[in-house]
Amino acid sequence: MREFANVRPTMLIQQLADARADHTTLASLPPELIPADLSAAYAIQHALLATRGARIGGWKIGAKSADGAIQGAPLPATDLHADGARLPREHYKPLGLELEVAFRFGRSFEPAANAYHEVEVLDAIESMAATIEIVASRYAQWPNVDKLAQLADLQNHGALIVGEFTHYRRDFPFVSPALSFSFEGQDVVKATPSNPCGDPRRLLTWLVNHCTQHHRVAVTPDMIVTTGSYTGMFFPQHAGTARGHIEGLGPVSVTLE
Repeated sequence: MREFANVRPTMLIQQLADARADHTTLASLPPELIPADLSAAYAIQHALLATRGARIGGWKIGAKSADGAIQGAPLPATDLHADGARLPREHYKPLGLELEVAFRFGRSFEPAANAYHEVEVLDAIESMAATIEIVASRYAQWPNVDKLAQLADLQNHGALIVGEFTHYRRDFPFVSPALSFSFEGQDVVKATPSNPCGDPRRLLTWLVNHCTQHHRVAVTPDMIVTTGSYTGMFFPQHAGTARGHIEGLGPVSVTLE
């Protein structure tokens, strides 16, 4: 029985790894391959990166409300791109775009016996930048897919385009900054910009302790931590350029070819 229990996550890991490598989607997801719980989904994330030989270049984290549960995923370093990147549109199925704020720390957080305190984590923020996340899925039936299966698939991550980092400002209006987001010159922001998690800095302590306590993974200054959309998700129907600007941060753009 123990051997059979180990087969199922291994099958999902390999299928997700192959789909990412080939830029394809899985036609269906048998119920027996769905992760059993949060711990299983997070374990699959790390095994997926290991299977692909990918280094962790950053993290995506988020929550559905200001006091809601926090979730996240490691981002393969190969999925991180500089401002102005040009990417093949057909590599991402589906393809959604989100404008976000990312952070970097000025120190490392190493695995430790005790959890890190919020004050210690927030005091370590060194810089921030605007990012555009490409949301994509390895499941053809997305978004009608089990939430744990989506979490295992790096929480629907496709790619992250990163603007220029600037020095961290404590007084930045993190809850609802002024911003613009367009695709081929057309405004795609349909509501007042806001992050559903509230102030995204509240997510950072969870991330540090999720990594260092539960996965024994260090959070290092080179890692980019993106913290959820201020604009909702926009689905471009053709090739073109998306441009985002969050007031106080450098602009960021990506061209889908």
